[in-house]
This record gives sequence, structure tokens and C-alpha cells, in this order.
Amino acid sequence: MKIISMIPARYSASRFPGKLMQDLGGKPVILRTYEATVATGLFDDVFVVTDSDIIYNEIVNNGGKAIMSKKEHDCGSDRIAEAVEDMDIDIVINVQGDEPFTDKESLSKLINVFKDDHDKQIDLASLMVHITEEEDIKNPNTVKVVLDHFNFALYFSRSPIPYPRDKEVKVKYYKHKGVYAFRKEAILDFYRLPMLTLEASEKLEQLRYLEYGKRIKMVETDVEGVEIDTPEDLVRAQKQWK
Repeated sequence: MKIISMIPARYSASRFPGKLMQDLGGKPVILRTYEATVATGLFDDVFVVTDSDIIYNEIVNNGGKAIMSKKEHDCGSDRIAEAVEDMDIDIVINVQGDEPFTDKESLSKLINVFKDDHDKQIDLASLMVHITEEEDIKNPNTVKVVLDHFNFALYFSRSPIPYPRDKEVKVKYYKHKGVYAFRKEAILDFYRLPMLTLEASEKLEQLRYLEYGKRIKMVETDVEGVEIDTPEDLVRAQKQWK
């Protein structure tokens, strides 16, 4: 299988504009993420795909590979689909641009999902982390996922799911990490299909796959790292980087 990584990178993030160009240990967040992804050694190629000249130039001027998006996109998956449409690849892994602590172990688990899926029953795979803090469970910026018995995603939500009506039931809550591995056909299908109501309501692109009957295999990881969604996250990342 030919496996590449794409890092979608939008400069004007709604919650923290310009976050990908913020300093993290002497380099911008997006460059740290790109370098961490390359350093895993798992991919035939790694690209940043962006609508920003600033981000594009940062990557290219530091010896990396970047692709300029030709169109405006509502989400990272659309941006990646445009970039890979004419590429000869089998699997593309979407690493979020705000994940400078991307690690080899977690990405290897995603790749192995497809190596073991001989009948091609899995359209895409993604990562999740077990969470226990009530603050995380209730935080709408922490996306939760619930699973079937075989670890396929049933639903993603910004709300606490499942709702703990019976306090005696021992429920495990999982945070969805926005790292995806797609079959090329799955991400191109996503690109061509219109957004439906669940995705529009929760503003979670992964719901489009579920609404159209795609199967998402969830893989648990112990590595949480720091996703930089807010200025406070950046401060935590800077402390952890040191």
C-alpha cells in the first residue's frame, strides 16, 4: 500500500486565528507538526495542504512539501480530498496542523487497521483517548465518541455521550482525537457528498461519514498530547515542549 500523510492547515482558525504560526520552542506550530509527522518514518510522503501563503512559504522555505488549495473549503477533509484526487495512493492519514506532539505509536496503530482489513470493510479509522475528568466530559470543545461492540463509531458529539442517567452503570468516556486514516475512495466520496443536518448542527465533519453509512474504526491510544485550539492550549504546549 502507498501511504501518505496530509496536514490541512488553515490560517484563519475561528477559535484562535493564526494559531498555526504561533511560536513553539523557536518554530511555528505547523512546522513542528510537519517535522513530527515526517520523523515517524511511516509515510511515503508528507504534505501540508493550505489556503495560506504564509503557511505555504513557512513549510517550503524550511525544506518541506506543501500544496496550495485551489478552492475554499469548509473542513480539512475537503481540502485533503482536492489534493489527493489525482494522486496514486491507497491510504491518506490526516494529521491535524495543531498537533505538534504527533507520535509514531498512534499513527502505526491506524495504519495497521488497514493492513489487517483484507476484505476492505473499513472506510476510515481514527484515534480516541479514554477520559475521566468531568470537566473534559462536559467540555463542548472535547469531542466525544460512542462505539459498538467492535469499536466502530456509532456517534460523535460535543455533548456528554452517553448521558449518565443511571449513575450505577460504569461508562467509559472517550475523547476523539482528530487524526484520521482514509481509504482514498472514502475521502473522495466525502468530498462529493453534501453536508447533512447532523454535521451542520454539531460542526463535526466525521458525522458526514456516519450519515452516509461509512464505517469508522476507532483505535484507542494512551498518547493524548496537546491539541492547540485556544491560547490557553498554546501555553500548556509551550510548557510541555520545554
